[in-house]
Amino acid sequence: MKILVIGASGFIGPHVVSELLRLDHRVAVLDRGISAPLPQPGITRITGDRNNLQASRNEIAQFGPEIVVDMILSSGKQAIALMQTLQGIARRVVAISSGDVYRACGILHGFEAGPLQALPLTEDSELRTSQDVYPLELIQQLKQTFGWLDDAYDKIPVEKAVLSNAELAGTVLRVPMVYGPGDRLHRFWPYLKRMDDKRPAILIQEDVAHWRSPRGYVENVAAAIALAAIDERASRRIYNVAEPESFSEEEWARKIASYVG
Repeated sequence: MKILVIGASGFIGPHVVSELLRLDHRVAVLDRGISAPLPQPGITRITGDRNNLQASRNEIAQFGPEIVVDMILSSGKQAIALMQTLQGIARRVVAISSGDVYRACGILHGFEAGPLQALPLTEDSELRTSQDVYPLELIQQLKQTFGWLDDAYDKIPVEKAVLSNAELAGTVLRVPMVYGPGDRLHRFWPYLKRMDDKRPAILIQEDVAHWRSPRGYVENVAAAIALAAIDERASRRIYNVAEPESFSEEEWARKIASYVG
């Protein structure tokens, strides 16, 4: 199968490419041509800008992907442009989304009213009603780490655009907090640094200590994305991707401590 991956040079993308190659699929990546050399032979590079995909349409059509995996969709505008560009070329798009689409996330951050949502959250759990997920100043800060973000970041319109196209099928994967080698957010650092400093205690605010978030190791998340790309049963479906058990922040810190001694 021919598969195009958009955003393959980030944290998760290289692992997705490696897994697809391991499964004997032909892979192309679309990037701006300024990233490091391709990590493995047999990959086709298409140079282009994800904010101007139409300019790369002929080159994409020449490769002829059956499936397109977009790791870096940020807004509804980007998603609509993606679907329009790929109509008549691909048969399905796999879009990477986030758990921040859920109303539970809005309640956590204080921009949705109401009681806590029932757990566990499923693919059918209630979505946010607020469109202002993060303030613009925070998005500007995040852009320094994730250059693909745009000012209109919101995964809900991304999902709607990908799943509502009658001519081009979509699949949505809501990924968790991803950890592992290359994590640009350095999720382990706040605990590991204190352990390395041999502090006698690590202080965690009580409500934070009890907070549970879905997590996923980077290679496992990439394997899930690859499986959704190659399995037609994923067409027009939404999947939560996460480890089976969500540990509290305190449990997570204790597990890290036990592994590092």
